[in-house]
Amino acid sequence: MSQTVEQTRGGAIGFDHDKYTALQSARIRERIDRFGGKLYLEMGGKLFDDFHAARVLPGFLPHSKINMLLTLRDQLEVVIAISADDIEKNKVRGDLGITYDADVLRLIDAFRASDLPVGSVVLTRYAGQPYANMFRRRLKQLGIRVYLHYMIAGYPSDVPLIVSDKGYGKNEYIETSRPLVLVTAPGPGSGKMAVCMSQLYQDHQRGVRAGYAKFETFPVWNLPLKHPVNVAYEAATVDLDDVNMIDPFHLEAYGATTVNYNRDIEVFPILNAIFARIWGESPYQSPTDMGVNMAGYCIIDDDVVSAAARQEVIRRYYSTLVEVRKGLATDEQVDKLRILMHQLSLTDDERPVLNAARKRADLTGGPAAAVQLHDGTVITSKTSSLLGASAALILNALKKLAGIPKAEKLIPPEVIGPVQDLKLTYLGNRNPRLHSDEILVALSITAASSSDAALAMAQLPKLKGCEVHTTVILSQADDSIFRRLGVNLTSEPKYQTRKLFHG
Repeated sequence: MSQTVEQTRGGAIGFDHDKYTALQSARIRERIDRFGGKLYLEMGGKLFDDFHAARVLPGFLPHSKINMLLTLRDQLEVVIAISADDIEKNKVRGDLGITYDADVLRLIDAFRASDLPVGSVVLTRYAGQPYANMFRRRLKQLGIRVYLHYMIAGYPSDVPLIVSDKGYGKNEYIETSRPLVLVTAPGPGSGKMAVCMSQLYQDHQRGVRAGYAKFETFPVWNLPLKHPVNVAYEAATVDLDDVNMIDPFHLEAYGATTVNYNRDIEVFPILNAIFARIWGESPYQSPTDMGVNMAGYCIIDDDVVSAAARQEVIRRYYSTLVEVRKGLATDEQVDKLRILMHQLSLTDDERPVLNAARKRADLTGGPAAAVQLHDGTVITSKTSSLLGASAALILNALKKLAGIPKAEKLIPPEVIGPVQDLKLTYLGNRNPRLHSDEILVALSITAASSSDAALAMAQLPKLKGCEVHTTVILSQADDSIFRRLGVNLTSEPKYQTRKLFHG
């Protein structure tokens, strides 16, 4: 098994990326052959940046899915679905902080950079929405084919209407030319499945034989229902009300226990009826049958992935507390996460940086932070007149990793002074403390003439995958730096000040 240096730097590996790539691509090829050479493959989750999977399955690369799809490059084309309603509501991807329509453009660029062709974009639930029309015009100006799929009255229960010329038949037919059509989207609820079903109906009307499958990662169907990896999936999708369940259809058909989730189980009877109406019979006996998911076969150390998944549940709990404080999540979501924490018997003690940061804050009377390095060492920081706790934490961690004494000053006053002067005199900032981005710029400047600063800078990649906790909600600047460094961040659900606006 080979892993990149970037991936293995974080510690123990519990998942075999190479095996996953081989098994998953082979299974997709089998599905293409099964349906006569044409397959619509619905792919949810994150394609290029699946950091959730990378966190709970150490060894899974954030780009594992794309690496796998590259083995199918010659057979593949991509269709991106986006709901016109989401465009109209200016819906934002929480992890990236960009709107769904902007993410469509990002996805197209990313696919093209990987030499994977994007055949078209389809606007689902289209009803003439003004902003959807603007986005449609923009895509056309960029030379991207755009198709419209409309809302269908009685969807998804009125199967005779849905599978008719007045249902799927009124949608614009998406022209495709390759055996494997990957249907993806910026986020959930974009209409990927409906796009696939509409294409199956219209292909059938044209005498084209085609099939459908779902590219799955979570829940992992051949792990126990309450395995930490599957519980972590519930924690990650608490805003979608996803609940893992035993697949009753699979149990009845095969006498085997598998795990799926509520939305697929609830919609399966309708999908089955749609399949039967299009083809005369359904090719699947259960929602689990529809999925292509070999992840469970690639776990090589259950203890490692279980420990990683338990940490993810704790992180999701604290992240949601912060979201509630910001007005972006609900108390009900926190209650559900508390239940998941209870199911795994999780406590704050399993995340050492929590208590370490709190103790430092209690001692200093101000905001504090803590980081746990990959060797288990926990380092703390406080807020000072010069540095915010986040900036200080980064410097303290880099010193430790570089073997530089904590008391040594990495950045001289003649570098810090002008930065503070710029903030206060020219940029109108009232806070002289340096944020994480500013201290890193100052460190990089110092590194040109200081071997210690250069050595400290060289340690930055080693922060990737480290655990960090702060006792206050971070500024956008500090939060962004931690994201870019790849640390696993949590914060207490409170602001440093009582101001109503926090930039």
